[in-house]
Amino acid sequence: MRSHAQISLLLDGQRPKADGVIFYDANGGRHIAYLKHESNNRSEIILSAGATGSPQLLMLSGIGPAARLRSLGIKVVLDQPIVGREMADKPLNGLIIPYPTHIPLSLATVVGINKTSNYFESFNGFDLSALSGSGGAQPQSSNPSQEAMANSTTNEAILVQTIFGPISKGYLELQNTNVSDNPKLRFNYFQAAVDLRRCVSGMQTVINVVNSDSLSRFRFRNITTQDLINMTVNRAANLRPRNPNATTSLEQYCIDTVMTFWHYHGGCKIGKVVDRDYKVLGLDQLRVIDASTFSFSRGLILRPQL
Repeated sequence: MRSHAQISLLLDGQRPKADGVIFYDANGGRHIAYLKHESNNRSEIILSAGATGSPQLLMLSGIGPAARLRSLGIKVVLDQPIVGREMADKPLNGLIIPYPTHIPLSLATVVGINKTSNYFESFNGFDLSALSGSGGAQPQSSNPSQEAMANSTTNEAILVQTIFGPISKGYLELQNTNVSDNPKLRFNYFQAAVDLRRCVSGMQTVINVVNSDSLSRFRFRNITTQDLINMTVNRAANLRPRNPNATTSLEQYCIDTVMTFWHYHGGCKIGKVVDRDYKVLGLDQLRVIDASTFSFSRGLILRPQL
């Protein structure tokens, strides 16, 4: 995500207020759009740049942790240490399942929800051969079925699960003052023990589904679930190092194979950065209305914590 705007702020006595927006066109030209100044005017700026963009723009505009802003040469308008804090993302884990026969292409489909609010989804008919992690080479084939599995990349599915919440929180901070550069972002997946327990529970459900009679007719014969776990560990699409016991411990499997579900949220939390009307605390004429104000993500639906 790249932001190409900045908020213009004015000091009005002891209380700052938003006054306009500085933005850049496709050719790099700089422009400023100001709010109207009339006696009965109720104009406001609504910031809606997403969970990564809104905290970034607030900090570039001088609203954020004072010490960090000063270290970057940004004039502090409002010392707000919680901007960019409590960032979260729903972690995704699953199993890649090669099919011996052609299966139709399908996008993400919710196939179940368990008692701990883990969501389960499937993607079918994709070529997942491009997935590669830092786990090293693929395991050597030991029988003809595994040879076929290795050559079936255009007939693969992935059954994934994601946890409720999550509880684990991270942070977002500026790397520099260039509005076009992405900020530094860390989600701390599975930092909270309850998140890891929920992932293990969800992965056990995925394994049970894969081992079920209903799915058996779609799988290669003589290919065990352990073979699928080994393959997924070696092909996980992240840059995390692979722990030797990732194929035998579901806890380590969750940590090593985690991917994003792109449900970023946090950074401008209600009650800490904005009020319940989404107005920025300590500042006039500015609201933030997007996922940066949300406290958690549940399945495919993001909700604010009111």
